[in-house]
Amino acid sequence: MTNIDELYFAVAIAETCVALLVLPRLAIGPSVSDRIVALNTASTQAALAVLFYAAGADRAIYLDVAVWLVSFSYLGAIVWARFLERRLI
Repeated sequence: MTNIDELYFAVAIAETCVALLVLPRLAIGPSVSDRIVALNTASTQAALAVLFYAAGADRAIYLDVAVWLVSFSYLGAIVWARFLERRLI
């Protein structure tokens, strides 16, 4: 394992920690909008963690997982925003 691989793993762990820091806002957010932003932030950070892990482990298949995670995170935020716009919640 080279130094750059260790750096990738360290960044992946740091991104996971950042995603975990957002979870209290997701659980006890004062409004639904805060929870949507927290969910979007946590999933983006998780996708970045998967991306850096894929680079560190030299596994290209995990790149697809990261792209799908970010795509569905973005689409989920749009769906929730549409629900809020129509006042269905």
